[in-house]
Amino acid sequence: MDTTRESALNNAGSDSQTVVMKVDNITKVFDSAAGRVAALRGVNISIRKGEFVAIVGPSGSGKSTLLNIIGALDKPTSGKVYINGIDVFALADSEMATMRNHLIGFIFQSYNLINRTTVLKNVELPGVLSGMGSAERQRRAEKLLEVLGIGNKAGFKPVNLSGGQQQRVAIARSLMNDPAIILADEPTGNLDTKTGNEVFDLLKMLSSKFRRTIVMVTHNPELAEACDRAIYIRDGKVEKEVVNN
Repeated sequence: MDTTRESALNNAGSDSQTVVMKVDNITKVFDSAAGRVAALRGVNISIRKGEFVAIVGPSGSGKSTLLNIIGALDKPTSGKVYINGIDVFALADSEMATMRNHLIGFIFQSYNLINRTTVLKNVELPGVLSGMGSAERQRRAEKLLEVLGIGNKAGFKPVNLSGGQQQRVAIARSLMNDPAIILADEPTGNLDTKTGNEVFDLLKMLSSKFRRTIVMVTHNPELAEACDRAIYIRDGKVEKEVVNN
């Protein structure tokens, strides 16, 4: 990776008005048996450092597709995504993988944990992929589990934990490489109301206290109203944006 790109990818900005992520006229078209389906239609969004943004809309509105494109897990049919001023899809595949691993943490509704190994090893996994030393991986993973209130579960297998505990493991894993941006796809969707609110409060704390930029897909209007801003999507287009007080 050239030094200009590397510097930009590592620089998350120091000011709350810094735009760390910009979605520029994104379109995504899928081919299906019924013909071509436009999941996203000219979406434009800017997100600032430390902002907690909810993406809200009905099923099939394009929310998760948008999140996957923002996180470079999928490519748009047209349009661009900029992170720290870098055109993400102009990067080579190896550069894009480095960006995902170091700059972005992912949290999924289904947790995506590996049940054949321990909670600690699950949290360490992004550190393995980034080449972090084993002692540092263990130190970071143990600290994250402690901060998230499940330090005593490090030796357990994920399958033996409750849904809320598994989601805390997933959050810890997303933070392993100290990312500036966290993308969360329905992180409370499989949880009861009480546990879901606890998980949401953890994300809110990461944004307000540690200045992480968080983009969260949700169906829950109450959670959306508790974020800094809510972006409502319908039929692949931004319907409205609401800034919450």
